[in-house]
Parts: sequence; C-alpha cells; structure tokens
Amino acid sequence: MQENRELSPYTGWTRAHWELAADQLLAATRAYATPGQALFHFPGDLHSWSGSRSDGLEGYARTFLLAAFRVAGARGADPAGLMERYADGLAAGTLTPGGDGPEDWPLIRDRSQPLVEAASIALALRLTRPWLWDRLDNDVRERATAWLADALDAQPWPCNWEMFPATVGGFLAETGENRLAARAAVDRGLTRIEEWYEGDGWYTDGAGRAFDYYNGWAMHLYPVLEAWLSDDPVLLDRYGSRLRDHLRSYPSYFGADGAPMHQGRSLTYRMATVAPLWLGALTGHTPAAPGMTRRLASGALRYFLDRGAVDPRTGLLTLGWHGPYDGVLQGYSGPASPYWASKAFLGLLLPAGHAAWTAVEEPAPAERGDAVTPLAVPNWLLQSTVADGLVRLHNHGSEDVRYDPYYTRLAYSTATGPAPRGAWPDNHFGLVGSGGGVSARTGIEPMGTGPGWAASRHLVDEARVSSVVLVRGAAEVRVHVVRHAAPGTQVVQTGWAGGEEVRSELAPGTGLATASSRPRVATAYSRQALTPALSGETTDAEQGDVFVCLARLTAEPAPPPLDEAAEAEVGRAAVGDGFVVSVRWADGAVHRAAISGGDGSVSVGYTPPGS
Repeated sequence: MQENRELSPYTGWTRAHWELAADQLLAATRAYATPGQALFHFPGDLHSWSGSRSDGLEGYARTFLLAAFRVAGARGADPAGLMERYADGLAAGTLTPGGDGPEDWPLIRDRSQPLVEAASIALALRLTRPWLWDRLDNDVRERATAWLADALDAQPWPCNWEMFPATVGGFLAETGENRLAARAAVDRGLTRIEEWYEGDGWYTDGAGRAFDYYNGWAMHLYPVLEAWLSDDPVLLDRYGSRLRDHLRSYPSYFGADGAPMHQGRSLTYRMATVAPLWLGALTGHTPAAPGMTRRLASGALRYFLDRGAVDPRTGLLTLGWHGPYDGVLQGYSGPASPYWASKAFLGLLLPAGHAAWTAVEEPAPAERGDAVTPLAVPNWLLQSTVADGLVRLHNHGSEDVRYDPYYTRLAYSTATGPAPRGAWPDNHFGLVGSGGGVSARTGIEPMGTGPGWAASRHLVDEARVSSVVLVRGAAEVRVHVVRHAAPGTQVVQTGWAGGEEVRSELAPGTGLATASSRPRVATAYSRQALTPALSGETTDAEQGDVFVCLARLTAEPAPPPLDEAAEAEVGRAAVGDGFVVSVRWADGAVHRAAISGGDGSVSVGYTPPGS
C-alpha cells in the first residue's frame, strides 16, 4: 500500500510538547485575569450575546479546564501555581454571585451561558480535587457548592446542554453535597440524550439531523467521563462501546497535514476535535492503535499552532480557524470561547508511560492510500486521496438551518470553505427564483450511501430534487434530478470554494453549461476563494430533468485532465418513470445510479475495475 510521508511534517511530538503547549497557553491568559482571578477579560471588541460578565466567567472556566488537565495529568505537580490561582478565582467569584461587584459571577439560570461554564468548572474541580477542592476553606466550598447547585435544576437547551447539569451533578454527588439532587441531575441528563442516539456511535445534537463534532467533544465526552470518574462499569460499558463505534471511522476525518474536517458549528474550538481520540485511549474504548491516536492528535494541535491560531502578540487563542475569521463564529461566541480547545489536552490525563505517548506514530488513514468510507447513520461519504492528503465529506444527511452554511452544503473538506452566510453558496445545487436568489437545501432526506456513493432528496416548494454523488479517486460525478419545477426554471450547480493551495474544478455534463464563477469571497482558508459554477434550465415538469457534472478538489500540482476521469451516460429507466446514469471511471470501475421518477428514491450499483 502506498504511503506518503512527505505530507506529514507533524510527527514526532511527545508528551513534553503537549505540556509545553498547555503551559504557554495558560501563561498568556494570566495578564487578562481580574485581581482576584475570578474573571478573564480577553481583548477585542466582540462579545457574546450573554454579555461581558458571562464572557469573563467563560474565560475562567475554560482555562481552568486546561489547567486541570495539566495538573491532574502531572499527579499534582504544579510549579506554575495554577491551582492557587483558580482557587482564588473560585473564592472571589462566589463571594456575592449575581451581584454588581467587579468579580461576581453571574447566577446560573435556565438556558444561560453560566450553565455551560459551570460544567467546565465542576469537571475541573473533580479532576483536581486533592490539590484544590479538598484544600479550600469550608466557607469557600459552601459558597461554590451553592453556586454550582443552581445548575442541577436549571433548564438546558434540548441538545448537548443536557449534559451540563449532569456534569455538575457528577462532581457534587462525589463530594457528598446535594447528593440526591446531584444524582437526579446525572440520571436525567443521561436519560435525555438517549433519544438522540442513532446507533453506530452517532448522536445528533438535539432533535433533527444535526450531525457534527458535538458528537465527539460533548455527546460522548461527558457521559464517558462520568462513567470513568464514577468507576461505574455498567455505564462505562454502555457509553464506552458507543465511543468505540464512533472512533472506528473518526481517524478518516483528518487530512495528512493534521487538518480536521471543516464542518459543523463552533469550529473556533479547533483542536477540541481530538478529544474523543484521547478519551478512547484513556478509557480503553478505542479501536485506534496508540501510535495512531497520538499521530492524529498531535497533527491537529500542530496544524493550528503553525497556522496562526495563537495571536503572536498576546499568546491568546483567536476567534477563528487558522487565524482570526468571523465566518466560523456564532452569537454565543465570546473572546474566551476558543478555550474549549482545552478539551484537546485530555490526553495529559494519560500517564507518561502509556502506549499513546510511547508507541511509534502510525500514518493517518489519509496517508495510507486513496479511500472512500460510507457512513450510514449521518448518510455521509468520506473521500480521501493520498497524493494530496485531502479528505472530503459528501453530505447527504446532516442539516441544521440555524447554522447554515456549515451543515447544508453538498460537501466539505479539510482544506476549503465553506463560503460564508450571505455569499453565493459553494458546493450547492439550487433553483433560481424570480428575484435571482438560489433556493436553500433544507428538509434533507437521506437516500443511502455505499461504495463510492451517497444520495439524498429535498423539496423546493413543489419541486423535488434528488441528488447523487459518485466518487473515484479525487473525482466526483454529481447528479441531480428535478421534477415538478416549472419549465424554464434556472438551476445552478457550484463547486468547491478553491483557494491558493487547492484547485476547484467543475466540468459540465448533461443539462449544464459553464457559467461565470461567483465573486471571490473570504473563507477560513483563503481571502480570495473562487467558486466555479454551472447553469441549466428545466424543460419537463412531469418527466423531470437530469443535470450531471464532473467535479474535483485537488492539491496535486499537475493532476490529469478532469474530463478524462470518467464518462457518464444518461438514459431513461427501462421500467417505470425515472433516469439511469451510468458512470465508467478511467480505471474501469462502473457506477450505475437509478433515480425513480415516482418518489425520487435512488439505488446505486457498483462494479469494481476488472470485474
């Protein structure tokens, strides 16, 4: 099997590198703490919708979590005096919570941001209990307990927030404070997330089909840690086995350069994407080899540190992806929000002699060879190529219209976009309305995924759009069948938002012609990303119209011509009302996609080369 180590400069990091990174991140935050260390006010004009006081609490809580991993992982060794600082902050913040004093923490209310931060504080206190909590004066412990106890009955948003009261409850149950209410909060949170477990290691982040990184850095993290910290073998078997299932495919999301997949909300948490990898190693519930775990985690950490995630003037994590970029922010993002990246340092809880720190690093899946990985539950298709180390995610099952464009595009990658909200969408097929705007892709219904393909359908008013992607190597054939649209309706197909390091190509097939590329936009990867576009027109409302194109995202310096990658033939179904698209790839492999004219359902057959 071919391996490409030239694309892997991010190997060789040890536990000492991780400790140094944690120390430097923590040292930089100290200058922005209030005198009593209770609030951390980082510079910048942006504040979350919760206000500056809540943002200051967020700074304390999220950096405390990083400090907890650092000190607990060192078995209490604390030469920087971190525990003293955070103990002082706990005392000052809970002196008169909800008051107007300069360091008073806001109270925990229903669906309030302090509920989120209380979970980080409780987890940090639990991990560092012998070196902080157990050494506090009784009155400070009582005040902190009273403040945290409000989280036990606070109403969370119906999503990953359900685990925040549970995480507080786990700590208070352990200390013996409010034990009955604390255990009830744990049980309630674990019960509520059950309705969102879809199998194969996948939770949605609340109702609907919001599949994203919250699956790993929240929906798995908190239940598994609760089971592990409580030493509950029954719970650990349940949640650990789910984590193991999640991690079977998770290594395939990372590019050869260490980049995580750029999809979903809260991406400014950056390297928090590696938390489930460390969690699997910590609890023994992972199929990943120890050398693979460290390769992926260290690769992701270095990926961001080498690309401007830390402001060189302040040493603080910026609001963005590489450097500052507001396209990845949400209304709840504040100056300290990026410090949920602290979750990446969960691996420091592993002792220095653990195999995840000592084993020889192994190449990531994207380095081992070209691969296509179907994921049935989210109805995704992962496509990676060893020549350039890129990973692409074809999305035919995840949606959250609140945070478009990070959920509803046809595809995402480890090196592109998406184009921000308000810009013409990349990786999109839509109908053009009378006002010139393109229709949204909402109400996505997954229609299956398999060897080299994924499919879905959705409605645009009365029109129905069935979409199929077929892939081989770096090439894609995109097929869309539109039915019940008025004749003469314009359609648009866009490609990848290419930048300086990657090339985006789009070649017209049946029903489509080249259109002018959309205006350049800034993405998380490029200030001047260019998205190619094709256009077409519907002709038959009843029988429907089929639109086909070739697409490719590549970082190869001299790839073969795109039009040589595949030949596509379009025909009518022999029986019934629909279309059949047959694609013969350059290596002789064949895909045959049948799209029903009745309900728009899709079936795909695949014949490997040489068969």
